[in-house]
Amino acid sequence: MQRIAVQILKGLLMAAVLLYAGDWVVFHLRAMRGMAMGSIEVDQFLATPLKGHKEEFDYMGSADVACARALFPHDGAPACWWVERHKTHWE
Repeated sequence: MQRIAVQILKGLLMAAVLLYAGDWVVFHLRAMRGMAMGSIEVDQFLATPLKGHKEEFDYMGSADVACARALFPHDGAPACWWVERHKTHWE
């Protein structure tokens, strides 16, 4: 039973490595064509601490965030699908 569990873990690890490697290759192929990065508009808020362990939230406006059109983050930019689902940024 333990042997089967080890084999399953090895298979999952190998699948994850192959998925990331494939995503990296596709991202860099898109980068050569100039289509690897995107931009999504997000709302920015500032949390300011107040007395009595309270906070004030101030709307700072909207801003464009650079993102990678890939499954995983690349070149220091988050994945576009992640930014699309998390459009509120807190500072």
